[in-house]
Amino acid sequence: MYRLALIIIMLVTSQVQAQTPTESKYQTSMQKAMALWQENKTEDAVNLFERIASAEQDNWLPSYYAAQVLILDGFTIMQDTKKLNAQLLRAQDFINDATTNSKNNPEILVMQAILYTVYVASDGAKYGMTMAPKVEQFYMKAQKLDPANPRVVLNKAEWNMGSARYFGQDTKPFCKEFDKALELFVNFKPESEFHPNWGKERAEAMIQSCKK
Repeated sequence: MYRLALIIIMLVTSQVQAQTPTESKYQTSMQKAMALWQENKTEDAVNLFERIASAEQDNWLPSYYAAQVLILDGFTIMQDTKKLNAQLLRAQDFINDATTNSKNNPEILVMQAILYTVYVASDGAKYGMTMAPKVEQFYMKAQKLDPANPRVVLNKAEWNMGSARYFGQDTKPFCKEFDKALELFVNFKPESEFHPNWGKERAEAMIQSCKK
């Protein structure tokens, strides 16, 4: 999961490196926040995304990315329970803010599912029974809302594969879902330069893993 977090960080930040002469303050600020994230300046990136969200009160994206930074970083601090719990609670607040601006958004639902995945990964005995069903529910809801969203298909398949591996079940049936996700990524067009567009390389990596 730590590798997944790093891959997503690199993919997200690489989307917004190019700048244009006519950038708005919003664009410039978002690009700066992405750059801070890429430099592993987690707190600085989150704080800037939070300031952007305060200025763009109808825009769900800054809060989404603030949550994403905290959630993915959570995979790297799972041994520090106190810090992790505080960080995930803060991420939940950002998800709540994003949801207020964009209800029934499959991208936000995926991020919510990943947040609960961090809990499960950090302490399966403590959180597995309560959080795992929630992960399933959020992926199912996201899939119902947008079955052609590649991140929904990819992350749902990876969660299901991880669950099957944990219970000693065959993981091969889920490999075809990664092929489906990759096909969806090829045809996916984000609404803007800042809308989520990460995951294609992860799908490719999972396909290669399935071949081993």
